[in-house]
Amino acid sequence: MQYALHAFFRDPQGLAKAGLTGTLKGKRVIIQGLGNVGYHAAKFLSEEDGCLVTGIIERDGALHDENGLNVEAVYQWIAKHDTIAGYPDAKLQKEGAGLLEADCDILIPAALEGVINLGNADRVKAPLIVEAANGPVTAGADEVLRRKGVVIIPDMYANAGGVTVSYFEWVKNLSHIRFGRMQRRQEESRHQLVVDELERLSADSGIGWQLSPNFKDKYLRGAGELELVRSGLDDTMSTAYQSMAAVWHGRDDVEDLRTAAYLVSIDKVAASYRAKGL
Repeated sequence: MQYALHAFFRDPQGLAKAGLTGTLKGKRVIIQGLGNVGYHAAKFLSEEDGCLVTGIIERDGALHDENGLNVEAVYQWIAKHDTIAGYPDAKLQKEGAGLLEADCDILIPAALEGVINLGNADRVKAPLIVEAANGPVTAGADEVLRRKGVVIIPDMYANAGGVTVSYFEWVKNLSHIRFGRMQRRQEESRHQLVVDELERLSADSGIGWQLSPNFKDKYLRGAGELELVRSGLDDTMSTAYQSMAAVWHGRDDVEDLRTAAYLVSIDKVAASYRAKGL
């Protein structure tokens, strides 16, 4: 889901349609459900992308803080107490579902189906919704939100990361070779040549500048397996988004990413059938 948002924020036309600008840094995010999907989405968006998670909705209430919540602390509290109630660093809002209607930049329903429906769609203020749960926006609500100009990143795309990484794992198991084994040492050697040359030029010129230790260590270390998997996931999600965006922005009869996703998917299935002569 994080990489789906990365791809969307590289699309100036998509951002303009949602009325958003800039990067993910500083964007206010409300997440419903701090389970496996919601927790990791909140954690990585806050820790890696600089988002402010201003709201977390759970089954027994919600926490809201415009200055940003400590996602890890909230998660550990729930794990220990089996409830969001009593968390000391934010006020509990007992009617948690009401936070779906709070002002924010990105709303991520990551728990239940149909939580955004005809009963509350007209009060949703978020300009961008990411469907991290399966079917959290009903068909009726989708139409209401579309008329309001809200952009929805559909579940069939936003949730594709898990399946993509499972595919990577399948490929790795077939090859019996871990990712990075074939190229990591060569990559490290090439980086070492660059660093050595830069340091030689510095010494010969008498300038005396040095590469910072952190940069040098990070640059010299070849990509590990996790980094390669995340890079592959980013590339896959970005390519998939570009296919949807081309339809979304290029056709007057396509008003939203969900319809674009369906059209791209159907076209790929049809192309596969044609290639097999079916």
